[in-house]
Amino acid sequence: MRIAVTSPSFSTHPDLVAEMRSSFSDFKLNTEGKRFSQAELIDYLKGYDAAIIGLDEITKEVIDALPELKIISKYGVGLNNIDLDYCAVKGVKIGWTGGVNKLSVAEMVLGNALSLMRNLYVTSNLLSKGEWVKNGGQQLSNKTVGIIGVGHIGKEVIRLLKPFNCRILVNDIIDQKDYYRSVEAIESSKKEIFEQADVITIHTPLTADTRDLINKNSLLLMKPHAIVINSARGGIVNENDLFEALKHQKIGGAALDVYEVEPPTDLEFLALPNLICTPHIGGNAKEAVYAMGMSAINHLKLKL
Repeated sequence: MRIAVTSPSFSTHPDLVAEMRSSFSDFKLNTEGKRFSQAELIDYLKGYDAAIIGLDEITKEVIDALPELKIISKYGVGLNNIDLDYCAVKGVKIGWTGGVNKLSVAEMVLGNALSLMRNLYVTSNLLSKGEWVKNGGQQLSNKTVGIIGVGHIGKEVIRLLKPFNCRILVNDIIDQKDYYRSVEAIESSKKEIFEQADVITIHTPLTADTRDLINKNSLLLMKPHAIVINSARGGIVNENDLFEALKHQKIGGAALDVYEVEPPTDLEFLALPNLICTPHIGGNAKEAVYAMGMSAINHLKLKL
């Protein structure tokens, strides 16, 4: 099996590279940190039987140009960058494990909720500029948390929230009534979540139905102290509408780890004092990165 690894972070991770060397004899790594265009990606993967990919777009055109490719092993959890239907048509297998980085993302969600609710982020930044503002915000405990998308990560957020005794509102396209009952979560419409939740966190893929889910209209429904967290996919939050809501303090704050365009370039937006903005690191805790890499490797081992 000839293997090409496209992900720069995988290619420079010493433990993952060591595992590759002990498991496979013919592979190449993207050690230069290259981000490939479609044409460059095709050229890089040409002649290889297997690929370990991260965020690279695997389109119909890419698949057609790589007749030797037999398996794509995903370094990460999102599959929205791979044309799964066309892979099935062409017989290209997908190696993927859902939820492998769920704790990493869920911990960041909880951290952002606490930082914004308790006003830790805002007052820390003010104090770094010499401003002593004794505003301790409000506790997360006993508040209402709305979770849109109750898959691996949404469920992990619910687990971590257990000690905070929060009222949990949930919304998902899949019927999970038995699970909701087991964790005492309340199945709700998105409108009910927007209107009632103190913290709203999103864990859905980006689809036609979820694009601009957080927009001017949904923001107007929210409480004036509501917190919005998006660590799912850019495009779910309309950044222009969120900018206006935060600038005019229509909601309490927001935390974004994903953006419509990455990296984002609107510095006025990123500099808003009530916005926590991180560079798509939700699933990148040290332990999660290793687990994602080992998952990708193990899927290839199964095909040997």
